[in-house]
Amino acid sequence: MDKKQNNRDYYSVDLLQIIKSLWKRAWVIAICAILAGILGFSIAAFGITPKYSSSVMLYVNNGTFSVGDIFSISEINGARSLVDTYIVMLDNRTTYNKVIEKAKVSYDFEELQDMVVAESVNGTEVMRITVTTTDPYEAADIANAIAIVLPERIGEIIEGSSMEVVDSGAVNLKKVAPSVTGFTVVGLLVGAIISVLVLIVFDMLDDTIRSEEYILQNYDYPILAKIPDLNGSDSKSYGYYYQSKKKAK
Repeated sequence: MDKKQNNRDYYSVDLLQIIKSLWKRAWVIAICAILAGILGFSIAAFGITPKYSSSVMLYVNNGTFSVGDIFSISEINGARSLVDTYIVMLDNRTTYNKVIEKAKVSYDFEELQDMVVAESVNGTEVMRITVTTTDPYEAADIANAIAIVLPERIGEIIEGSSMEVVDSGAVNLKKVAPSVTGFTVVGLLVGAIISVLVLIVFDMLDDTIRSEEYILQNYDYPILAKIPDLNGSDSKSYGYYYQSKKKAK
């Protein structure tokens, strides 16, 4: 009974050969990275509308205090817990509509809600409210309007609680987004990575016989002769040929 031999095809990856191939084409990787970096810079500098921020800081009281009063730990902790409550009271349609009216802007509730971020400063009873828009002067106007509207709104709802302005909103002409440096660096990295991956794929699909060692490592065939490549620029260039083994009958 004849036994059939199953031939299994496999592909070996020569990491050293890939590294050498990438090194020879380092100029391609560099050009792709530079072009992608220029694209990222152009998008950040000219393709995206810059945004500016302005912030106000408010101190939260859970009672009516005057200068010289001694605050207990429980009162301070109560003021800190109220910060989260006041953030919720800020983030609602009624409060934002009053802010829109006070600042005299044309945004609707949802648009203004996306522009405002409120948070506690380092877990203290100080509350920071940051407004980000495409106009630095408008951002400061909205932030200061919130500093007026929110304490009034809280005073109407929670008896005995108050907020004091620690720092008013100022016009900041330095844009906060987009980051030109960040976009440029990301473009450089993406361009380099994509070019490397493409070159690796092309190198793996290239079945050109480059040397005698390549045949010995990848094929189980004996080399019969080396034919000089007279058309090659290198006088030591050869063409490699091999003969397959015949199966025994």
